Amino acid sequence: MELGNRDNGSRSTMSQINVTPLVDVMLVLLVIFMVTAPMMQQGVQVNLPKADAKALAPKEETVVVTLEKSGRTSINAKEVPPAQLKPQLTTMFANRTKKEVFLKADTNVPYGEVVKVMAEIKGAGIERLGMITESTQQK
Repeated sequence: MELGNRDNGSRSTMSQINVTPLVDVMLVLLVIFMVTAPMMQQGVQVNLPKADAKALAPKEETVVVTLEKSGRTSINAKEVPPAQLKPQLTTMFANRTKKEVFLKADTNVPYGEVVKVMAEIKGAGIERLGMITESTQQK
């Protein structure tokens, strides 16, 4: 009688997990997510400038003013005529204690236009103005 031999004449079965169906399901899910992820993006398409800065923690009531390459201006993805930017921001922030706006301007917008929009935002009584950029680091 050998100690290393456990067969003892009876047939033993090896328990193995068949991972092929799991891999098939995971590949199908991966394809589904890869196809649907680009469709889930909404909002205004803006080519943002790149800068080295830490990301800010998201806030509940964030107001984003977007300045597109074509010159269109919008507040939280709702188009606003440039002449109405200051009055609408003044109305939005009339009852708020935290007056903070983020500006998302396309890289190709002339600097003078960005400064005009910044002046309108500051003229509406906004205390803090942040700029939205893309990270220069590739992940």
